[in-house]
Amino acid sequence: MSSRRAPRRTLLAVGALTAALALSACAGEDTGKSGGGGGTNFVTDAGGISTAAQGKRQAPGELAGETVDGKRLDVAGLKGKVVVLNVWGSWCSPCRAEAPHFVKVAKELKAKGVEFVGINTRDPNKQSAVAFEKDYGVPYPSLYDPAGKLILFGFPEGTLNPQAIPSTLVLDKEGRIAARSLMALNEEKLRSMIEPLLAEK
Repeated sequence: MSSRRAPRRTLLAVGALTAALALSACAGEDTGKSGGGGGTNFVTDAGGISTAAQGKRQAPGELAGETVDGKRLDVAGLKGKVVVLNVWGSWCSPCRAEAPHFVKVAKELKAKGVEFVGINTRDPNKQSAVAFEKDYGVPYPSLYDPAGKLILFGFPEGTLNPQAIPSTLVLDKEGRIAARSLMALNEEKLRSMIEPLLAEK
């Protein structure tokens, strides 16, 4: 295959992802039917939170790069802790609605070994993302992913992966994807995704 075709395929894939996320971005109501069928190894409860049993979890691909504040971050370096990944955009009203809940829970659970990492997407102007984090007092870093490449290539096909904005995924202490939500979360639902993983041996 021509080496000139590979970048074009990547651009087309990123474009397809952007279109798909645009269709599902900031989708309002959750039906509680966002996964589980088709031979997948996860189940979705009535509240729209999908989970994978310990023996059926997969690790994400590489989730590394520059953060909104210009630092370098590799999620793989957080193995050993429960990691909450939140896909968000400054333009997304459900993202703004859930932000105070994420800030509160992140501060309260950090001492228990929970790390939060945002994935900021579809914000071509980084200053909008910086302003969002400042406005809400976000205490954790966010990878800057304006074209959605981390979302496209960072999650294996058939796993619990982000398919909407906002999406939230929780990695267990082994760095594997254990839970996912495709909707804005309140504090109660967010904690319900994290606390079972803290209790795992």
